[in-house]
Amino acid sequence: MSAQKELEFKGYAMTDPSAWSNLTVTPFQPKNFGPEDVEIAITHCGVCGSDLHTLTGGWGKSHLPLVVGHEIVGKVTRVGEKVKDIKPGDRVGVGAQVGSCLKCRACNENYENYCPQMIHTYNHEYPDGVITQGGYSTGIRAHERFVFPIPDKLESRYAASMLCAGVTVFSPLKAYGCGPGKKVGVIGIGGLGHYAVLFAKAMGAEVWAFTRGTAKAEDVKKMGADHVVDTTVDGYWKDLQMTFDILISTVDHFPPGVSIREFLSMLYVHGKFISVGLPDVDQPLPAIHPFDVTMNGSLLGGSHIGSKEDMMEMLKLAADKGIKPWIEELPMKEAGKALEGLKAGKVRYRYVLKQDIAPVEA
Repeated sequence: MSAQKELEFKGYAMTDPSAWSNLTVTPFQPKNFGPEDVEIAITHCGVCGSDLHTLTGGWGKSHLPLVVGHEIVGKVTRVGEKVKDIKPGDRVGVGAQVGSCLKCRACNENYENYCPQMIHTYNHEYPDGVITQGGYSTGIRAHERFVFPIPDKLESRYAASMLCAGVTVFSPLKAYGCGPGKKVGVIGIGGLGHYAVLFAKAMGAEVWAFTRGTAKAEDVKKMGADHVVDTTVDGYWKDLQMTFDILISTVDHFPPGVSIREFLSMLYVHGKFISVGLPDVDQPLPAIHPFDVTMNGSLLGGSHIGSKEDMMEMLKLAADKGIKPWIEELPMKEAGKALEGLKAGKVRYRYVLKQDIAPVEA
């Protein structure tokens, strides 16, 4: 058997923020390899709204050159001597986090996705100064805690976008008791929203999809929504007051004049409104009044990606239930086209890039 060719780390990088979608193949320094690390040759990477917010500067300045992408699937090429459950040749994924302190209360209680010292998959910095680079690339290294085996039944192109978009909605659905007998509303039917519908239905809930207009109504019914609500209709919320156990808001921009008090009024006693959409830093949630949450004892909160425990449960659910996201697959060289399509709202419902700088053998 021939020796494994050493992985060369190159990616489609932004080098000029004024031309954020013009990505050029650029070599980069990966994480310095440690005893608990896994090295992965990437085959697929999903295109996330986070990529767009980062490249366009909506979340602040970026380290340059910058390779984005945090919905990564690939083949293990090397593991550190202390890695236990992953071996070379395995098919694995990496999501939006590649590190944490591994010592704090959150890390010890399987909430490493809330660790104050978490390290993001790209545009972040390791303690030794290495800048993290993402999945629009040939490869990545990450601590084994943030590397997830992909079930055999789940195709790589489908698994990829689950690793951020999927787990971002699965985690709060699981945390707040989504299941048979529960009523769940999903606000916004884009990449995250379509996953929320797919997973909430697979978990046994009755599902409502809230969307502006009717253009996506037939799609969302095929995804499994039991009801579709057009939020452009006056008084759309009135017949649904005190209905929902969980409302998942995937909206990352509320237009001027839009209120969330109507959504809060639709929650049952102690129902949860969970925001998972992350807008640019200058676009806060619409204001609410204390009356909006006291009359039904409702709770407003957020959720941040998911833990390894969440990730493995989600991937198993997807494999067992045959869940397939609605994706458009493109060669990675067309990442700029995908990002422009995402910005223009053309994607139905998630772009996935197939790595083409150094294709990986199956």
